[in-house]
Amino acid sequence: MAQKPGNAPQYPQDVTLGGKQYHIRKMTENDGEVVRQFALKLPPHDLLFMRRDITKSEGVGRWLDALKRGAMHTLLCEDNEGIVGYSSIHLTELDWSAHVADLRVQIGQRARGGGLGRYMTREAFNLALSLGIRKVVARMTTDQTSARALFQELGFTPEALLKDEVRDRNGEFHDLLIMACDVDTFLAQREAFGVAR
Repeated sequence: MAQKPGNAPQYPQDVTLGGKQYHIRKMTENDGEVVRQFALKLPPHDLLFMRRDITKSEGVGRWLDALKRGAMHTLLCEDNEGIVGYSSIHLTELDWSAHVADLRVQIGQRARGGGLGRYMTREAFNLALSLGIRKVVARMTTDQTSARALFQELGFTPEALLKDEVRDRNGEFHDLLIMACDVDTFLAQREAFGVAR
């Protein structure tokens, strides 16, 4: 039932969501500074679950290195003001977990509430399918209720709760929720909602 590797979605794409137009494309090695500038405008709490601090050049540099190595695949979304969001698939380098990938989505405040987060999540999952991934994992702090609701709608279910896993810039600890979805569940949800891809 799973999509076979090689059937990758085509980019760039132009989409209209909530009455707004967006341009979605793959991130390149030249996008480091625009991604850093996007991150600097995010609320601090939105940065908690990220693997690296992309408000700093070193963090963006590690992201670009992962892109070059093929360990990460990122889609950027732009509006007429610049980068407004991204979704990423992080591949594991462990042989026994090569079928599992992390999915990360971040939408800027000016584009929230119009369905862009849902669209970018689906696009990232479609990208994961094209890479032969069988299970996708999402991580969020427990108080990110809108993110949790979105992932549940797409077929993700809670798998683990890690106590005090994340420490913010003020030294406060937060619990980390891990949710996951397998390919067949995602495809069934996509079909149930009448989404073509």
